Amino acid sequence: MDFGACHICPRSCGANRRVAAGFCHAPSEPEIASICVHKGEEPPISGAKGICNLFFAHCNLQCVFCQNHDISGTAVDKDKIFYKDLDSVVDRIAEVLQTSENMLGFVSPSHYAYVIPELMERLHERGLFPTTVYNTNGYDDVETLQMVEPYVDIYLPDLKYMDSALAQKYSHAADYPEKAAKALQEMFRQKGSALPCDDGVAFRGIIIRHLVLPGAVENSIKCLEWIADNLSTNLHISLMSQYFPPKQLLDGSMKDFPELTRTLSEDEYEQVKEKFYALGFHKGWVQELASNESFRPDFSKKEAFGN
Repeated sequence: MDFGACHICPRSCGANRRVAAGFCHAPSEPEIASICVHKGEEPPISGAKGICNLFFAHCNLQCVFCQNHDISGTAVDKDKIFYKDLDSVVDRIAEVLQTSENMLGFVSPSHYAYVIPELMERLHERGLFPTTVYNTNGYDDVETLQMVEPYVDIYLPDLKYMDSALAQKYSHAADYPEKAAKALQEMFRQKGSALPCDDGVAFRGIIIRHLVLPGAVENSIKCLEWIADNLSTNLHISLMSQYFPPKQLLDGSMKDFPELTRTLSEDEYEQVKEKFYALGFHKGWVQELASNESFRPDFSKKEAFGN
């Protein structure tokens, strides 16, 4: 990749990541915050043993409500970066895979997608062939997705917004609806709507996640309508209620989002759930409203989920 002008994601900010930070604030060499077993993904991803998740530091979206803010923000403490060179990354993956479902998840990979081919080739040289999961915020470049296609078995994208004003306000990306739509269409082209499994563990396909935000019912409905109209109601959808106000919205460091300082109401979630079923979605998972008490990582530890 030519780091003299980075165009790996839809930001296309043109930064020379060898010498200066672009929008994501990620250097050219990968910075990885955690490689650990995670048992909190959707059932066909976690299985009984969990998935080996690799959490890239930094992010190309910078959502104000991110639960991984400690490692995804613009200023990541160096003591939260546990891996930098690929040799140590491959060693750690090889270790963790032994206790997992032989699945490897790349979490927030959009700004480091160019690492995936080399990383997978090194694993293959060791005789390791895990099922790979591209766990992304959905703000991905189509050409980048085509580059990683030979190395990705399952796409696990978010569809966060179909409201450009909301996307700009919360993620500095007014073009998110347009770019995510193209990215999801490319993922669908590659994998189709099926999610084949072996003993309950998926080995190919797509699961689309949508997190319902407080005060944003109409956005959630638009996201579901877009999937139904442009992809398929046969896709597996993970409808999530687990939003909780992260510390950056409660400690005063971000003061312009009072609507995000509460959890989702029962009425809000019921409206979205009703639309989910009315549109004909019939595959996937609908979280319980109390899920906001779970799935909270601690990136001060190498094993962020304490598994």
